Amino acid sequence: MLQQRTLKTLTRAVGVGLHSGQRVELTLRPAAPDTGIVFRRVDLAQPVDIAVSAEAVTDTRMASTISKGGAKVFTVEHLMSACAGLGLDNLYVDITAEEVPILDGSASSFVFLLQSAGVVLQNAPRRFVRVLQPVEVREGEGDNLKWARLDPYHGFKASFEIDFAHRVVDATGQRYEFDLGTDNYTRDIARARTFGFTKDVEMLRANGLGLGAGLDNAVVMDDYRVLNADGLRYDDELVKHKILDAMGDLYLLGRPLLAAYSAFRSGHAMNNKLLRQLLAQPGSHEVVSFDDDKRAPTGFLQPARAW
Repeated sequence: MLQQRTLKTLTRAVGVGLHSGQRVELTLRPAAPDTGIVFRRVDLAQPVDIAVSAEAVTDTRMASTISKGGAKVFTVEHLMSACAGLGLDNLYVDITAEEVPILDGSASSFVFLLQSAGVVLQNAPRRFVRVLQPVEVREGEGDNLKWARLDPYHGFKASFEIDFAHRVVDATGQRYEFDLGTDNYTRDIARARTFGFTKDVEMLRANGLGLGAGLDNAVVMDDYRVLNADGLRYDDELVKHKILDAMGDLYLLGRPLLAAYSAFRSGHAMNNKLLRQLLAQPGSHEVVSFDDDKRAPTGFLQPARAW
């Protein structure tokens, strides 16, 4: 039986929110089988649990936000991506503010935290959403076209193409494909940082966003170059970060996908729209588990490899 996974012990981190600039403490705790991933706002007078689901996503401007009632947690995608890459099914995320800390701007710090706590198997079958027929969402035309798509695939892979019409971005790799069965998430994807442009800083801060951003937690570019002293971590770091984000956004479904995801200029909003379209189409998917490990996709057989 392909089993569910949780943490062996709890682990903690302290940081600031990318957009809020607010100090936040995060505690990641083991959870029982079939709990799923649950964010708990422990700073509220009455703590509120927000279980991840496609329907729990209530805002996708600059980040993915999940809510329940008046309580919300935003910028969840990097932590969710780490959970997807490591194959974690059940986890409590205690948080003392409304935004997940950005840490170094990638998922690698979360991967380190989770692997340090240890990943353990649980006596319950891991359940997947298997895509049975193509599902696609599209917006715009010509230079404004963007789309995202899921196709049937025995495993999980993601391909992404970016197009920013910016000389710095144009000099990097703009298309990348990652396959969970043959590639290594912690090595190939997790270290890719969020990125932004100096020309957008004033607009973001005028809207109360990007208040915690800096060269220590983001790739920052002006019109001519990358401003970070150490440059890029990968030649194609920008498109790899879009795959990192997409894996986190898709894991908000609440179960791992068996599918091939492909996208052009997609973002948090379109990724959530794609999940909702999948759920709205009868016959497009089914929930499956694997009593025989030999029938499961190779990328899901073992807890994620180390660095």
